[in-house]
Parts: sequence; structure tokens; C-alpha cells
Amino acid sequence: MQLILASSSSYRQQQLTTLRLPFNCHSPNIDETPLPNERPIDLCRRLALEKAKASSKLFKNHLIIGSDQVAQCDNSLLCKPGTTENAIAQLQQCSGKAVAFYTGIALFNSKKNTYQLDVATFTVHFRELSTLEIENYIQTEKPLQCAGAFMVEGLGITLFERLEGADHNSLIGLPLIKLCNLLRNEGINPLTPQASNLI
Repeated sequence: MQLILASSSSYRQQQLTTLRLPFNCHSPNIDETPLPNERPIDLCRRLALEKAKASSKLFKNHLIIGSDQVAQCDNSLLCKPGTTENAIAQLQQCSGKAVAFYTGIALFNSKKNTYQLDVATFTVHFRELSTLEIENYIQTEKPLQCAGAFMVEGLGITLFERLEGADHNSLIGLPLIKLCNLLRNEGINPLTPQASNLI
């Protein structure tokens, strides 16, 4: 069975590459609009699975990875800001606060029509940020396509007091520890590829 990453994100592709397993990518086209009163943890779980299932229409004998991330601050969702103005507003809202990030991870077996689904939770504690710091950060890294308006793998690390969670990879978009657990359940172990059923 071949491995498919149901994502167009270059960040997720780079993350999956670290496992040294062969894979291909497919960008699923799904509606990511939250349902009425849908909790962030339920939203990321649903979208991760929908992405994987959408890709299964083209890939009938594959293991398909779907992932989605949402953030919550002050009981409101933080989506990809898209514009500089929105990114500044998001970081101003997060300044001095704890922000919860939920990253859903799905592994869909399109041959068996079965799936595994999990969520990684990570809490980011922001420093009190000045307007100048926020504006300089946004201008430097332009994290307009990142939930929360930062990239933890870059200069974004300077925005925080501390990070709390089991897997920092989940902040980038792909919780690799949980993904490895799901892959092992399918007989695929990155440390013993010769014994896996991945070809």
C-alpha cells in the first residue's frame, strides 16, 4: 500500500519527509466551514478525516493521511489570517494569553474503508507583545497562512513564554508522534521499513 498525504501544505510535506517513508501528495478540495456550535476539537477531527476521505476517491488502495489544525483564544476560533491586518489583530488578541491548538490526524485505509482518528492538543503561552514587536514579526515572516499568525519553527518562537504539549510537531501542522502510532497499527514502522507493508 502506498502512502498519500492529503495536503498541499509544504510544511506538512517537510514534516512527513523526516520519517523517510515514500509518499505522494494530493490536495483535497473540501469545505472547511465550521458547523454551527462545533467545538474546535471536533472541527479539526472532522476536517482531518474529510480530507483523507476526499483523497480516497482517487486513491483506492492507499493509506491516506489527513490533518487539520485550529486554534482557540478567548473562546473564539483563530483561522488563517490571510491578510497583514488580520494577522496583527490575531497576535494582539493572543498577547499575554494561553492559546489552545488542536491538530486532528486521520489515517484512512482506502482498500479496507477503515480509518483511525486522533487529536493532538498543544498550549502556547504568549508573552505580552508590543505593537512594534507584532508588526515587525508579521513583516519579517509573513505568517498569513498559519493559524494563530505565527510559525513556531522560525522567529515565532520569540513570541512565547512557554509551550505545553506532547509533540511540538503538532504546532507546525502534523503530529508525528501520533501519526507514527497510527502507521504502526497498519504495520508500517519508520524504524523497520523492510518489515512494513509499505511499497
